[in-house]
Amino acid sequence: MTLVSARDLVHDAARRGTGVGAFNVIHLETAEALVAASAQAELPVILQISQNCADYHGGLEPIALATLAVARRAATPVAVHLDHAERPDLVDEALALGFGSVMFDGGKLDYDENVALTAQVVERAHAVDVYVEGELGEVGGKDGAHAPGVRTDPGEARAFVAATGVDALAVAVGSSHAMLDRSAALDLDLIARLREALRGAGAEGADVPLVLHGSSGVPDDTIAAAVRAGMTKINVSTHLNGFFTRAIRERLAEDPRLVDSRKYLAPARDAVAGEAARLLRLFALQDAA
Repeated sequence: MTLVSARDLVHDAARRGTGVGAFNVIHLETAEALVAASAQAELPVILQISQNCADYHGGLEPIALATLAVARRAATPVAVHLDHAERPDLVDEALALGFGSVMFDGGKLDYDENVALTAQVVERAHAVDVYVEGELGEVGGKDGAHAPGVRTDPGEARAFVAATGVDALAVAVGSSHAMLDRSAALDLDLIARLREALRGAGAEGADVPLVLHGSSGVPDDTIAAAVRAGMTKINVSTHLNGFFTRAIRERLAEDPRLVDSRKYLAPARDAVAGEAARLLRLFALQDAA
């Protein structure tokens, strides 16, 4: 069994000056694909279940238990993480189900409310030794939000960490969720300044790693540069969903009479595994110039 906490994977990558991939689970096939990608790349991976995914499945428990089971059977280190939870009760459910890390997303709230709710989540999570990611400065694109000019202020980021006790921080540096093309430009100077601002800002003087959301819209070379500038946890969903969907379209076009879903889901799963393995190597700076 190799189910680990995102704490171990994120902090190990931060010490190395590399990145770690955090990819969203949509259904069982993507969970299987991401674990296969980890094995192919011989690198760890974080499997993320979002609030939207939990709602799609009618609740967190069914998809969470399936994902945790897949992770436990992996040959490589795999973490299972709750992503973009805007409801504190969903965080509490994840804690009860055995997640090793959670993200409470108060990025759409005003600063004081974000601090208050995030601090409450941190207190409950830390009581059961669960790692917490927070968000400061709303990342554009989520559920139709479009805020291309939003940026996280380094001084405010350090104050937020001190007030809430979060272990990692998602920041707004130019990326946007759900982009279908890879054209986003990141503020690399801001990433470096945020990284410096969060050195020693955590509990007992620990550094607080940075998280890049909306990475599907960021070109490879820019992601590699962002990792070198100080980004550690790199989140991807839409980009991999595109590989899954295109593979299904291609398989069905080859055989319009195909009705056994396993025969088009399997190549889609393989397509995601191959691209996710490539991204894991990129984030680890193995394939980056």
